[in-house]
Amino acid sequence: MRIGILGTGTLAAALGEGWARAGHEIVVGGRSYARARDLADRVGQGVRAAEPREVVTGRDAVLLAVTWDGVEDVLRAAGADGGSLAGTPLIDPTNPVEHGVGVLLTGHDDSMAERIAGLAPGAHVVKAFHLFPSDQWTRPGEAAVTVAMCGDDAAALEVVGDLVRAVGGAPAVLGPLDRARQLEEVAGFVIGLAFAGHDPGSAVPHVPSPGESLSHPDGVR
Repeated sequence: MRIGILGTGTLAAALGEGWARAGHEIVVGGRSYARARDLADRVGQGVRAAEPREVVTGRDAVLLAVTWDGVEDVLRAAGADGGSLAGTPLIDPTNPVEHGVGVLLTGHDDSMAERIAGLAPGAHVVKAFHLFPSDQWTRPGEAAVTVAMCGDDAAALEVVGDLVRAVGGAPAVLGPLDRARQLEEVAGFVIGLAFAGHDPGSAVPHVPSPGESLSHPDGVR
């Protein structure tokens, strides 16, 4: 696939490297062309740098790998308000949370993914890749982790699912985009526990999947 990445940070580098390794064509860009060029040179594997508007043009999917407070600027630079992303799967891995605390900063009835959909008319926004640290995607061959995601367009979810599998993940669709706030709250929960010195994994009970035997504490099944 032809993948555009808006952003030049650690997640852009990790997923860009993983997708390039899987044989996809990667173009990166952001608010600084020099940083995008440095990232492309560092990743290699045919990855190239471009200005934001070119990054999103003619792509099979675009990753929005910037901090949540930089979203509006980079989307404007890419021409999203004029429809440049219309019909394109737009992957939102942003976490709009207070650093070190995990409290959502989008209000009580809003999600960042839905805001992004409003900033990029016609784009098929998919919330994904927002829970794991960037280096998760630079360790090929490890056991697959589940990537929860949500979105309104079935074809976009299928494309993003393929990209999840390309870097060793297992896609799990939670539901439509109006479930995105729930996923963002989970990120806040994980971040808050981690910064408080607790293992978030130990705070989540093991619930058997439908394929497992479901046992109750009293022994009744």
